[in-house]
Amino acid sequence: MNRSTSTLRPGAAYGDAAGAALSTLRTHRVLRNTYALLSMTLLFSAAVAAASVTLALPAPGLVLTLAGFFGLFFLVSKVRDSVWALPAVFALTGFMGYTLGPLLTRTLSLPGGAQVVTLALAATGATFLALSAYALASRRDFSFMGGFLFAGMVIALLLGLGAVFMQIPALGLAVAGMVALLSAALILFETSRVVNGGETNYVMATVGLYLSVFNLFSSLLSLLGFGGSND
Repeated sequence: MNRSTSTLRPGAAYGDAAGAALSTLRTHRVLRNTYALLSMTLLFSAAVAAASVTLALPAPGLVLTLAGFFGLFFLVSKVRDSVWALPAVFALTGFMGYTLGPLLTRTLSLPGGAQVVTLALAATGATFLALSAYALASRRDFSFMGGFLFAGMVIALLLGLGAVFMQIPALGLAVAGMVALLSAALILFETSRVVNGGETNYVMATVGLYLSVFNLFSSLLSLLGFGGSND
């Protein structure tokens, strides 16, 4: 009995090593596909936002923005494993780029608006690269932050709606700061999920990171643009 048990151990160890290697390969593939798709969606979203600014397209309004976002996000979630996943992702990110256009137009109309946009873009890029690099290098598991971040975003959404309906600029500014911090934490959370095998679908991983980058950039635009406004 002891002899047979000892002869099984090398095979079991080999199986564990092969499984670990396969898991690492799968994680690298998801990461590669996620960052490739994220790059394309960010460029596409930026192109749509630039077109929105150039054509002076009107703001979609709160109801259309919420309906479009949640509707398209639900669509992406439903078709994430089908051939319609990529068109759905580009539809979502293109729509988000369109909603960003009016905010960019308003910021560019401020004194030093171009510098504000450039600074917000640089800060967003630097934050994303730094936090992603940390999550990839440390391989720490930040999944424990999930519940807190979800609750924080729900609270931020409700406070943001309150700021719009009650027309309280100070509350809107506080919400922008809150969303910026939550978005930075979500970059850590989403990257950690991919690295540690918590997210194996690169479409959903891309959407999660895209939304974090989008919210971080738009929040920084609001915060920096407030300092350049005359209100």
